[in-house]
Amino acid sequence: MSTASPKILLVKLSSLGDVLHNLPLVWDLRARLPNAQIDWVVEEAYVHLLEPLISKDDFRGIDRIIPFGLRRWKKHLFELNSWQQFFAFKKQLQEVTYDTVIETQGLLKSALVCALARKAPDAVVAGFANATEFSGYEPIARTFYNHSVQVPIHSHAVDRSRLVMCSAFDWPAIKRTDTPQFYGSTIQFGLTKPAIPELKTPYVLFFHSTARAAKRWSNDAWITLGKEMGSRGYQVVLPWGSPAEKAVSKGLAKQIPNALVPPAFSIEDAFSVIAGAALTVGVDTGLTHLAAVLGLPTVEIYCDSPLWKTEGYWAYHIRNVGDIQHPPSTEEVIKSSLELLTRPTE
Repeated sequence: MSTASPKILLVKLSSLGDVLHNLPLVWDLRARLPNAQIDWVVEEAYVHLLEPLISKDDFRGIDRIIPFGLRRWKKHLFELNSWQQFFAFKKQLQEVTYDTVIETQGLLKSALVCALARKAPDAVVAGFANATEFSGYEPIARTFYNHSVQVPIHSHAVDRSRLVMCSAFDWPAIKRTDTPQFYGSTIQFGLTKPAIPELKTPYVLFFHSTARAAKRWSNDAWITLGKEMGSRGYQVVLPWGSPAEKAVSKGLAKQIPNALVPPAFSIEDAFSVIAGAALTVGVDTGLTHLAAVLGLPTVEIYCDSPLWKTEGYWAYHIRNVGDIQHPPSTEEVIKSSLELLTRPTE
């Protein structure tokens, strides 16, 4: 392997928050190996999260984003088109011979991507040797690695990915004082005004929905917070991602004066919607974490997931409240929200 310009493959397929918390690896690798080729395999639904980091004439980030359509292919498993697309993916993946493969998902599907990749004879294929608490892990995955990395059972999503990366290159572990970067201050998103005419500045986003019901904050708490924000001149915006979530948003909006239930928007649109908000308040879900890594005022609410796993620990603009089986009080969330809304401009 050329130590100056190795070819590196990152494998982190999903989901939204997991992909975001893997972004620091791109910056960490570039800081130490500026001439490396860095490619990333990701589920096609999350390609937009990586596009701001694609290499350009004046910026080296991700050199190739390789979309993986497994979720869609599985729904049409017996259709010829699905297999044609799979083999097209395999061909694209194998255009490069990799010196190092870093797999930070720990699932069979991501380990199989490692197996499919074309690798140099002495390539390092690194992944997790063990599960961390409250994270998905399939032990069979480590049979596809030649370098399994033991990580602490209580390990933040960013920290554990960094541990695998550092071990793959035999580097000292990166400390939390080496603040993780996600998109960086120089990244240009080409953000435009969100295409939602009803949005009124200033507005506050409430991401109340999440895949697991136990992670939700109570409707009454959202209503109390919403009335407080409304009384201070903020429009409360209640996004949704499914018919059931839309119904909850509409129910909350009826109790919050001048609240808005917007049309559905994509992950790509979410960049602009979040960037225009005075504040984002949300439960432990991907779009809340997107606000946090974009460097915007964010209150992360933890109700039934551990704070240590995904808390935004890297900046003043983030407040983390609650913890597993200890939802925060409305007073605590209001206090954190007002601290961020009234903080001096940095």
